[in-house]
Amino acid sequence: MTIRENPPVGAPIWIDLMTSDRDKSVGFYSALFGWTADEPNAAFGGYTNLRLDDETVAGLMDTQEPSMPDVWSVYLSVADAAATVAKAKDAGAQVMVEPMAVGDLGVMAVIIDPGGAVIGMWQAGEHRGGVVATTGAPCHFELHTRDYDTVVPFYRDVFGWTITPQADTPGFRYALYELGDGQGAGIMDAAAMLPEGAPSCWAVYFASDDVEKTLALAETLGGTTVLAAERTPYGVLAEALDATGARYKLRGDN
Repeated sequence: MTIRENPPVGAPIWIDLMTSDRDKSVGFYSALFGWTADEPNAAFGGYTNLRLDDETVAGLMDTQEPSMPDVWSVYLSVADAAATVAKAKDAGAQVMVEPMAVGDLGVMAVIIDPGGAVIGMWQAGEHRGGVVATTGAPCHFELHTRDYDTVVPFYRDVFGWTITPQADTPGFRYALYELGDGQGAGIMDAAAMLPEGAPSCWAVYFASDDVEKTLALAETLGGTTVLAAERTPYGVLAEALDATGARYKLRGDN
């Protein structure tokens, strides 16, 4: 198990789920990954920390807009949220949530990158992030963008990513920000893959010891398989919806 202590600037540091049905979401991920849920924190709007083996792995909160779909969000580590938001705005981003202190835990902000994807940022205080790179925890983070040529330099310049092209063909362009231990991220040119009207978006991969078995279990819990388990050069990958419709991905060796 990798527990974040000093996450590098720019690294995906935290994920949380905006859900329309708290009990259903907690029940789904508890049964699927063995997570447990803290009591909702009234001081922070009922925000709930989710744990894997007693270590924080993700957060959960009730959706604020009933018309919005349930969704996983990704937050990147920053040293100075205010300065990073200003840099992002200069680089073409829109601000959804201005830098906001969350008690002594840290400072959060949320922007929309120039390709239209929502991405959060977290300036760590007492809260240093969650578990990664173990079964049932996040192991990769991926941006599916409609504007690849714009967002690759955006994440390089604003968040300090060192980005290495992995594929650059007319049918598949992919770049990797690699840190190891489940802390890196990929950028995929998804302009030809996203459904019409669907915005650019981030995806979270969770590690599985057996992707096919995890998908089968998820379906018994009310989830839906979107893309069945497929062997790829990057491991066995799959995509699914949880019991309330939030999209997530799985990655495993078998």
